[in-house]
Amino acid sequence: MKTSLLFFALLAASLTPAAAQTQPKTTAAQAAPAGYHDMLAATIQDIMSTGDAVQLKELASKMERAAAVAPQDWLPRYYQSYALLIATFQSKEDGDVKDKQLDQAETALQQARKLGGDKSELLVLQAYIYQARLSISPMMRSMQLSPKVNEALAAAKELNPGNPRIYLVQANNLYFTPKMFGGGAEAAKPVYDEAKARYAAFRPATPLAPSWGERQLMGRLKQYETAASTQASK
Repeated sequence: MKTSLLFFALLAASLTPAAAQTQPKTTAAQAAPAGYHDMLAATIQDIMSTGDAVQLKELASKMERAAAVAPQDWLPRYYQSYALLIATFQSKEDGDVKDKQLDQAETALQQARKLGGDKSELLVLQAYIYQARLSISPMMRSMQLSPKVNEALAAAKELNPGNPRIYLVQANNLYFTPKMFGGGAEAAKPVYDEAKARYAAFRPATPLAPSWGERQLMGRLKQYETAASTQASK
């Protein structure tokens, strides 16, 4: 509750005539009011700590308010998009509702792009959104969207081959692709291993920069270990 109240207070302060006259238009750090970065960090942590679709949508709305507080900062729009994306994966709603939510995620992502966000990270998130759309109707959408996932990831890798989220999303795409089309768990395993090595070497550019995915990766690798152990015991 205190978090929400502080966000509204920051938003109100940023919209006063005096603030509008004195607010710099150069960098996000200059434009953000006092307390903004601590609030943003806390909200990012909340997003990363929940798998509840309703809560994720509430946190996406909070990021939208943060974007109004610091309109030059790309990170609120990025995390708004990310929260909506993960909410879609966790949601039990029908496909039309999920598609509309992903439309909102793409809009936020486009806004982050206009604000000069990290291009590699934005491309990875775009690929992840394509995956979410594909998962709504795999049979109908795989031919159209699977290549788009790969294209976005290839562009992200060209910009920053050290970004571990590239390999995580790429491995996920392989994992859920039928074996007859070159995918499956066996095909994905080396890419998950590459992602693990990249995460070990990765250091985010700033404390608030994207760093998600390692927990998801370790969960997947644990599944491989469990499957191998089960197979060995037979």
